[in-house]
Amino acid sequence: MRVWMVGTEMAPYAKVGGLGDVLGALPRALVGLGCDVTVVLPHLPPMDSARWGIAPTGLSVEAWIGGQLQTAEILEARGEGGVRVLFVHHPAYFHREGLYGTRAGDFPDNAERFAFFSFAALEAAARCAPGPDVVHSHDWQTGLVPFLLKVPEHYGADPRFAGAARIHTIHNLSYQGLFPAEVLPRLGISWAHFTFLGLEFYGLLNFLKAGLVYADALTTVSPTYAREIQTLEYAWGLQGVLVERAADLHGILNGIDEQAWDPGNDEALVQRYSRADLGPRKHNRPALREELGLPRDGRPVAGIVNRLVQQKGIDLLLALEPRIEELGLQWAILGSGEAGYEAAVADLARRHPTTVAARIGFDDAVARRIYAGSDLFCMPSYFEPCGLGQMIALRYGSLPVVRRTGGLADTVRDLFDPKGVGFVFDDATPAALEAVLVRARDFLGNSSRTVAARRRGMSLDYSWEASARRYLEVYREAAGRLTGDG
Repeated sequence: MRVWMVGTEMAPYAKVGGLGDVLGALPRALVGLGCDVTVVLPHLPPMDSARWGIAPTGLSVEAWIGGQLQTAEILEARGEGGVRVLFVHHPAYFHREGLYGTRAGDFPDNAERFAFFSFAALEAAARCAPGPDVVHSHDWQTGLVPFLLKVPEHYGADPRFAGAARIHTIHNLSYQGLFPAEVLPRLGISWAHFTFLGLEFYGLLNFLKAGLVYADALTTVSPTYAREIQTLEYAWGLQGVLVERAADLHGILNGIDEQAWDPGNDEALVQRYSRADLGPRKHNRPALREELGLPRDGRPVAGIVNRLVQQKGIDLLLALEPRIEELGLQWAILGSGEAGYEAAVADLARRHPTTVAARIGFDDAVARRIYAGSDLFCMPSYFEPCGLGQMIALRYGSLPVVRRTGGLADTVRDLFDPKGVGFVFDDATPAALEAVLVRARDFLGNSSRTVAARRRGMSLDYSWEASARRYLEVYREAAGRLTGDG
């Protein structure tokens, strides 16, 4: 099966969030199942062409965007596992300080940038024979791809895409790509499609809605999140569309790359260890304390490696400051995000230097040492489509403390259960977080139970192979419906 994936992030080439991890791993897993996979990305600075073997293909593509004919060169590299990666090289649109914007906000021409990227990706696919069996787009930035493949005035009547199934994945429904309606003509899209049943959303153009309406099948990144986004609380205004498409919506849990996240082979750690030999793990905690400037006083360490944004529930922890010393934990926090939360976390660490250590920014090696050196790993998210941090924490033997939502609910069983691997709470309140942290702290006082729980967590299989098989089932079902075989 020939699969074309269109997305804006793919590790190691470009990564802002979880989308980069997914596109870094899922295509490789699909190749392992016999698929021929091509991923199309924007060409971003500072991609190292020599390191990754990025080279010109001789192919250029055009689209009428922003009142003029835009042209891009298509570059190519061969990714891990035999995945072909194509890059849309358009410096004016993509050679910028950030992918989506700067700390001051989103780029004002994002509608044009990602409309052009969608056109360019499909034109590249149309020019490469044989054509795709599946075109799989991701998140709002490529929400126009299923629309362009469906409507006759674009690629809907193009024989090069005959029988190609359109799949769109929602990684985070809260990001939808909303733009003023007036931008529509600059994207080369007819006003005829700006309707309640099409691209219109409360008077705005909604890129993500385009994907939801025009794709043959929809996926999202965990079974619980697939159910949640059909409710008013989690739908971000799109409940009607998602309920209408419920039969075509599949929740497929993300995986993690178990070779990349392996404490037995992780060179960033002070001491490597495994499920069978947990003993050396204990040396990573004092090393982490020393690195972050925390005293060795016997308290368990709780780690956070996350974006510092409202979604992640960091405000729940900040609200516990009056009792943070009494909790009996030390905190190792690594992350970046909204300026207000970055400042608040840094201030918390300054006011409680023996209890809280914070690194603002991201450092992969430090993140790995937090996973290995922490006793607990805290993710008190208000909502979490999937989450990778809790799965990595389990892999490294750190017991997750999570709110029961989205992928956190699907991956962490509470230790009230004999087969549990972490601590789960329900209410998104500081009091509920405090209560579960106290319960987790007290649980850690029993070393034999703690070791058994760590081993159970490390034995869980969250590899990409099972997830890739589910995606392949969705592809085949959607393609079969188009050809009459499904």
